[in-house]
Amino acid sequence: APQKMTVQEAPGAFPTVDVPDHAHYTIGVVILIVGITGTLGNFLVFYAFCRSRSLQTPANIFIINLAISDFLMSITQSPVFFTSSLYKRWIFGEKG
Repeated sequence: APQKMTVQEAPGAFPTVDVPDHAHYTIGVVILIVGITGTLGNFLVFYAFCRSRSLQTPANIFIINLAISDFLMSITQSPVFFTSSLYKRWIFGEKG
C-alpha cells in the first residue's frame, strides 16, 4: 500500500516565490482593511434590513443574500489570507 506523505516530509509541496518581505506585509494590510470593511459594511446592511420594515421587499432579499455571502467570505477568508501574508507562506497545512 502506498504510504501517505505529510507536508513536512515533502519540502516542495507548497512552492513559494521569492517576493520581498514588504510586498507580503503590504498585501496583508490591504487584505486586513478589506476584511474589516467587508465585515462591518455587510453587517450594517443586514442590520438595516432587519430593523427597517420598508426595506424588507422581495427585491432586497437578493441584496441581503449577497451581503450575507460576502460577510461570511470576509470573516472566513480574510483572517487566513492575512495570517499567511504575515508568515510569508501557507501555515495551515495540507488540510487547510
